[in-house]
Amino acid sequence: MSKPPFLKLPPGGRAYRLHTSRGAFAVHDAGTPRLGTALLLPGFTGSKEDFVALLGPLADAGFRVVAVDGRGQYESDGPADEDAYALPELAADVLAQAEALGAGPLHLLGHSLGGLIARAAVLRDAAPFRSLTLMSSGPEATSPLQQDRVRMLTEALRTFTMAEVWEHMRALDPPEAADAATPPEVEEFLRDRWLTTAPAQLVATGRILTGEPDRVAELAAVPLPRHVVSGATDYAWPVPLLADMARRLDAPHTVIDGADHSPNADRPTETAAALARFWAAH
Repeated sequence: MSKPPFLKLPPGGRAYRLHTSRGAFAVHDAGTPRLGTALLLPGFTGSKEDFVALLGPLADAGFRVVAVDGRGQYESDGPADEDAYALPELAADVLAQAEALGAGPLHLLGHSLGGLIARAAVLRDAAPFRSLTLMSSGPEATSPLQQDRVRMLTEALRTFTMAEVWEHMRALDPPEAADAATPPEVEEFLRDRWLTTAPAQLVATGRILTGEPDRVAELAAVPLPRHVVSGATDYAWPVPLLADMARRLDAPHTVIDGADHSPNADRPTETAAALARFWAAH
């Protein structure tokens, strides 16, 4: 679970609902598109707030940046039907979001699960996009250990309430996981985000994380600039696997020192600089 370092939007940043042909989605929107517009997709158990620390630096670099809650994530509504969160449905949502932004070809970025969704959107229709960045998102299903964790979580969601699962997860956190430096409002947000996310979304997207096939060859055939970004370590997809995926995609692989699975939250300044360099080149 990504933990944003803070929640405040940068000067000029806006929170609103983006109305599309497939419904309304909660977004954070910052910057003016002097050099282009980027659409950011969060990962499993995540939300648009996972990118909040990137918004200011990327806006300062000349980009309009729009981070979105997918259907059923945090402040975006979603049904109780698990079929509504199948990968083709989520990919169609991304294409609708791109159309609604009306900003011309977009730089598309997906973090973790969001990378698998972004890939599916590009494979369905690459025309709305100027580039694709896969951040801490691998070629196929997550590592075996992470698959076990996801399956345990989704099984729990079929038996217990979201509040009960949250309390159980907190009880299992190792002592060193407690961070006295975490602002109280961020701790409150993490709980609120969990309780507000649709359980069906977590169960269905958990199946994506544990069953997605390798589609790198298909993606490599799409004539779109690609970029792989990762931390120096990653519990979901080993960094050497991400490096090999970048090689197969003929894409640069940017490693953010000092970051783990969420460089957007762990090292936002360095991550924003790497993204801005890549986007400015395209």
